[in-house]
Amino acid sequence: MFFRKLCIAAALLASTTTFAHEFKAGELVIHHPWSRETMAGMNMGAVYFKIENSGSKSDSLQSVSNPEVAEKMELHTHLNEGGVMKMRPVGEVSILPKATVDFKPQSYHVMMFGVKKQMKKGDKFPVTLHFKEAGDVKVEVYVEAADSMH
Repeated sequence: MFFRKLCIAAALLASTTTFAHEFKAGELVIHHPWSRETMAGMNMGAVYFKIENSGSKSDSLQSVSNPEVAEKMELHTHLNEGGVMKMRPVGEVSILPKATVDFKPQSYHVMMFGVKKQMKKGDKFPVTLHFKEAGDVKVEVYVEAADSMH
């Protein structure tokens, strides 16, 4: 019984640490960049993450890129217009001091257009986040299940 519990605990710990990753740029921390797997022939996708600003100055995410992964990446948000949720591009996303901005489904996200290959659960790919103050930050995006809401 003890061995079984030990194995379960080890498996849970391994699964938690496998997907818990973060990247630091000055006072900014980018937590767990992830994307959903795509269906064959689908050439669009999205990237999600959390940006935490522990500093005393604002910064802003200006853009995201990796031309080897997708032809174009845009910062987007969801808006409720007359009771209908619509996705819209945004020019930049401000990260205020001592604040956290969540890029998640139905909120801010990075929209990828012209995705160059099918993304499967377990894959990883790099993207570069372009901040006004912190500069360019390369992060590793983990691909999760298609139904993941993380």
